[in-house]
Amino acid sequence: MERARPGPVLVANRGEVAVRIVRACRELGLRSIVVHTDVDAGALPTRVADTTVCVPSYLDVDAVVGAALAHGARAVHPGYGLLAEDAGFARAVTDAGLVFVGPPAEVVAAMGDKVRARALARESAVPVLDGTEEAVDAAPAGDAAARIGFPLLVKAAHGGGGRGMRVVASADELPGALAAAGREAAAAFGRGEVFLERHIARARHVEVQILADHHGAVAVLGDRDCTVQRRHQKLLEEAPAPDLPDAVRTELHEASRRLATAVGYRGAGTVEFLLDRDTGGPAFLEMNTRLQVEHGVTEMVTGVDLVVAQLRIAAGEPLGEVLGGSILDGRVVVRGHAVQARIAAEDPWEGFRPAPGQVTALTLPSGPWVRCDLGVEAGDAVPGAYDSLLGKVHAWGPDRATACARLSAALDDLVLTGVPTTAPYLRAVLDRPDHAAMEHDTGSVERDWAPDATARPTPTRREPATTRAVHLATDRGPLALRVPRHRAGATGAAAEAPRPERRGPATGSTPTGDPVAPMDATVVEVVVAPGDDVDAGAVLVVLEAMKMELPVRASRATRVDAVHVAPGDRVTAGSALVAVTAAVPEP
Repeated sequence: MERARPGPVLVANRGEVAVRIVRACRELGLRSIVVHTDVDAGALPTRVADTTVCVPSYLDVDAVVGAALAHGARAVHPGYGLLAEDAGFARAVTDAGLVFVGPPAEVVAAMGDKVRARALARESAVPVLDGTEEAVDAAPAGDAAARIGFPLLVKAAHGGGGRGMRVVASADELPGALAAAGREAAAAFGRGEVFLERHIARARHVEVQILADHHGAVAVLGDRDCTVQRRHQKLLEEAPAPDLPDAVRTELHEASRRLATAVGYRGAGTVEFLLDRDTGGPAFLEMNTRLQVEHGVTEMVTGVDLVVAQLRIAAGEPLGEVLGGSILDGRVVVRGHAVQARIAAEDPWEGFRPAPGQVTALTLPSGPWVRCDLGVEAGDAVPGAYDSLLGKVHAWGPDRATACARLSAALDDLVLTGVPTTAPYLRAVLDRPDHAAMEHDTGSVERDWAPDATARPTPTRREPATTRAVHLATDRGPLALRVPRHRAGATGAAAEAPRPERRGPATGSTPTGDPVAPMDATVVEVVVAPGDDVDAGAVLVVLEAMKMELPVRASRATRVDAVHVAPGDRVTAGSALVAVTAAVPEP
């Protein structure tokens, strides 16, 4: 996509970000080509694109690059998630003679390797937390953990977005955390390496937005606060970061500029930091070599369309031309305050249970200070195969209090039925005095901000009388959900297992103790084998749904008679997973 000769752009993503990129292409007069899987056939991105191409998987590099070549694309925009931070994908795009809308593959590789990124940050005089200098496994991890001290974090060495992370409070928890984090990282990013890093118990999450061109220029477009999060998944974001001392803000901006310059960055990127609530000191977290989900709040306070800027930079335009009137005295102007709420198909009142289904009705809030970026419309399916994010609602105001008030009103006006969403919970968070006073930290949602049972919205659809309650623990907290009492179909090995009608207590298993799938999911691990004796609470099978792992545990001491599933099987709610009998006490 040369500057003087713009051409079609292939969008290698799905959901709301794909819609966002298509609209930016339209603004620039560029034809858009959107790839999709069979699951997403007919989804909103395919309805707004100029051309659509079906591929086997969004992670199939050959298929995506092949689609770009076959349909005359000149450039490929990766969005965020999926292949956005895959250096191999970036390299395959450029090797095919196409423009990758992002930094060079070697920069994606350097920043995507979190251990290497820490070293590069340190070399650029960016403060870094104590941690391991290489990926670890179970053998050397114990010594490293003893040196770093507890609590600590096990973190995926590749990828981001909070995937593949576990807080470890003691040495006893370390082996399980290493296994779980590695498994989740492998599933999300294709690589299971992990490393250790000191955990800040009370932290703020602050990040800096940068833009860089092909000519060596780097601009800082302010900062954002992403402290409201659950299990490292952001829920509310705002710009600029409130209640941040000027000296700290300047330090973060300059550190981000140094790092971007040192690695030869190009395009839009974000340098993320944690601020210790107790000491006030900042520490490098990671650099995301892509557009962020929360980019909209920066756009609202700077007037810079970051997706258009990405495309113009990829076409070779210098940063000064891209930013134009947004720069005053050499600095990007920040006006007012903006706040964003992530709208996900999850039920906060059931442990943020992911909730695939269908959007039966949708009315978006409107107004001069409100923006909605959604990837669905009424009637659209919310598949269980992908992330639960439906989109975002933003609001701008001359100050933080006004922006939050406008976002609260917008969330009140949002009508989305058919699946539960995070909207009513986030509306309640905005009303919290500790949120208004900026007294919260990254652990507040899990520690202090449990959903108020009296504020639970009225269900938008009735549960059939054939369901029963199930309570289970997951890698991201407890879930309370409902599963069918009757036999449900399944695919793969699970389809062959007999499933008589089950009626029993709220334990996630049948009266005889046979555990069932609490929801439609994929089997990622089978922990037990026929003949095993297991204790109450032991993990039998690990499922994954909408990027969340769900360990299914024994309700009591049992013996495993048979295993009905294997890794990779798709199961539906109510499917039998293993057959067990109650353990007979020894005489």
